[in-house]
Amino acid sequence: MHGRIWLAGVGVLLTTGCGASEVEPVRLPAGEPATVQVGAASSGGACRLLDFAVIEEHTGVRFDVAAASERGDTRTCVVRATDATWPELTLTVTDTSIDVPTFTADVLPAGAKKVSKLGQAAYGRTVAKTAKRGPTAEVGWLATEDRLATLRWTCRPDDDRATAGEVADHLADLARTLDTRSL
Repeated sequence: MHGRIWLAGVGVLLTTGCGASEVEPVRLPAGEPATVQVGAASSGGACRLLDFAVIEEHTGVRFDVAAASERGDTRTCVVRATDATWPELTLTVTDTSIDVPTFTADVLPAGAKKVSKLGQAAYGRTVAKTAKRGPTAEVGWLATEDRLATLRWTCRPDDDRATAGEVADHLADLARTLDTRSL
């Protein structure tokens, strides 16, 4: 019985902090917080396929913000620069069971150009600007692992369709670097 009372007394002393010395709080040095660059892949989803440096290498534009979304069999990633709304790059990857003839008949937009050496079949196109956004360049392809992928570049509202056409070629090169099997 005395052992239990003694043990209870020790427990009370330990939980109340009796006998413990006060601990000084850790003081952080004054100054600006450090900026840490986070890769696009850290956002998950289709962003795992993108790298800001590789995008910049192919397009000449530096992005530093990425956001991902997943819904059903579709994974999406949107990248932008912190200080600008446009341009914007969107990658969408969807699991599919379509074959090349179906892709050509049902997915290939009217007026699109064929893109070679990209997946099983691929296209590139531009779309005129609207009242709310600039023209877009788009590259879509049927990847070899039964995935349908699309890269879409939305230009600044004051850009013309010729600018989007120039970007389309760069998007095709960027698309060739993406390995959709790793999703």
